[in-house]
Amino acid sequence: MTDTSVRRFQRENEETAEHESDENEELVCPECGGDVATDTEHGEVVCQDCGLVVDEDNIDRGPEWRAFDAKEKDEKSRVGAPTTNMMHDKGLSTNIGWQDKDAYGNSLSSRQRQKMQRLRTWNERFRTRDSKERNLKQALGEIDRMASALGLPDNVRETASVIYRRALDENLLPGRSIEGVSTSALYAAARQAGTPRSLDEISGVSRVEKDEIARTYRYVVRELKLEIKPADPESYVPRFASDLDLSDEAERRARELLQSAKQAGIHSGKSPVGLAAAAVYAASLLCNEKVTQSEVSEVANISEVTIRNRYHELLEAEDGLAA
Repeated sequence: MTDTSVRRFQRENEETAEHESDENEELVCPECGGDVATDTEHGEVVCQDCGLVVDEDNIDRGPEWRAFDAKEKDEKSRVGAPTTNMMHDKGLSTNIGWQDKDAYGNSLSSRQRQKMQRLRTWNERFRTRDSKERNLKQALGEIDRMASALGLPDNVRETASVIYRRALDENLLPGRSIEGVSTSALYAAARQAGTPRSLDEISGVSRVEKDEIARTYRYVVRELKLEIKPADPESYVPRFASDLDLSDEAERRARELLQSAKQAGIHSGKSPVGLAAAAVYAASLLCNEKVTQSEVSEVANISEVTIRNRYHELLEAEDGLAA
């Protein structure tokens, strides 16, 4: 190490020590060395032992109002909602309400109502100035509708919106429908987030056919180079068990059956939904919780024949490992 480097290192250590000593001095009273406290009502820093006012006229950066619950806090807050990719303008545009009332709650005159109606019309036109924004508005509305029908959380909707925006920016939409690409984006986002839905469930709430969804999904994943792992059958178990009102013991038993199937290697090439449905059915029988194959079939949206076939394979795999 050179002399210059040594001197620089020593100088940095001295500056750090001085900075730490200044911070320590701020925490104690300079008169008696006692603890200090901040009086927010008077904007002062006061020593708790001798009463010396160490600092005064502090700036209060908090709100001047008080709130006692989350609802009251939201009502009094003067800032808008956070930006989000789930809206085509990211939530930054102005919305004109439809109540036709002024700030005091009084009804507007007929002339004022006509004026507000014209303002709403022009505001709506300015929000979607070009075809790209209109496309995005329609697609994000579709994603929100389908996600609500499937019970998917906000993080999946946000991810699906980002995927669709990327597809739009990279010009992947020509020759494909807006509904098809938005459905594919939601399907990919659900699998990425670990809350997958089967293709049948997705097509049940979509406005396009299952074959088109699958074809568009493969295209979007390939072109955007999305990293999506194969769906894990265990990720379907909690939802199926909840819909069938099964106990925690049955859900745990279903997971054990699927883990045994993975160890035996029989899960390769099989539908994860079918394996999960069969595991839930087998676990319900093993735990003496009577559930029929038709009930499981309805919840999982899969045929009873598939459940029966996978059911026998799961039990044979577990018996083989036990032996």
